Amino acid sequence: MSNRSPGAGTGAGAGVSVRSGMSMKLLPAALVSLSGFVLFVLEQKIAGYGLLALALITAGLIDRALLRDLALIAAGLVAISLVPITTDISTEHMLVMGTAMILAVGVPYTVSRFVYKDHAVKFPVLTGHPWTRAEKWYLAAVVVMGYAVLPAYMVNTGVYSNWPAVSDPEGIFRLFLGTNVLGIWDELFFICTVFILLRRHLPLAQANVLQAVLFTSFLWELGFHAWAPVFIFPFALLQAFIFTRTKSLSYIVAVHLLFDFVLFLVLLHAHNRAWIDIFVY
Repeated sequence: MSNRSPGAGTGAGAGVSVRSGMSMKLLPAALVSLSGFVLFVLEQKIAGYGLLALALITAGLIDRALLRDLALIAAGLVAISLVPITTDISTEHMLVMGTAMILAVGVPYTVSRFVYKDHAVKFPVLTGHPWTRAEKWYLAAVVVMGYAVLPAYMVNTGVYSNWPAVSDPEGIFRLFLGTNVLGIWDELFFICTVFILLRRHLPLAQANVLQAVLFTSFLWELGFHAWAPVFIFPFALLQAFIFTRTKSLSYIVAVHLLFDFVLFLVLLHAHNRAWIDIFVY
């Protein structure tokens, strides 16, 4: 991966100078991350919101700028936690969950840009930097990794049953649409919003682990159960690391959507075993 220098419009946050070391800021940030685990994995709403409140109170006692940024993350977490997080592809559910997803990303972006006026939350698509040869090869590697992991995971654990069985053209389109939209949202929220806001106050490793906990917890509630955290957590860590290096939302979305395309094909095969019979598991 290339190591491009951050600049205006990269979404890396203005004046990021936190390099390493421990600080009191880690405590409220960790409480926010823990709240995601409680909300999405344990599904304990009251306890989860209580942790968010405690995190914001603690942040307010430590640093006002930290409070402002954690409040944006908390707003996004509350928005998405208020609706059922499932793989239902009915029109009603897609509208409800889609609205929550828009709010979870839109509120932090809007407040950052027009209220705080620091424009810390950005979505850098046209960076002006062509993808390197290594980055292009990595895209191919993602497909291979998806092929190696997803069929064995989805089919052997039976987790594929958490997704609707579709065989008609409309159902297939809805599944494809839902899979892709969710993949894009993951990068908009967990990387371009959560990770970037945490990175303004914490070293790279700490911010990355905390966003990965939220990323993995959300996908657990969505339906990625069994041993999914074994590959989702490292995937989340790697996505944030790649974004730090490339400063490109378009690239990490490309990575995610390629992986999700393999997921889409595996789901079709798992529910219709005679279809796309190319997988080993």
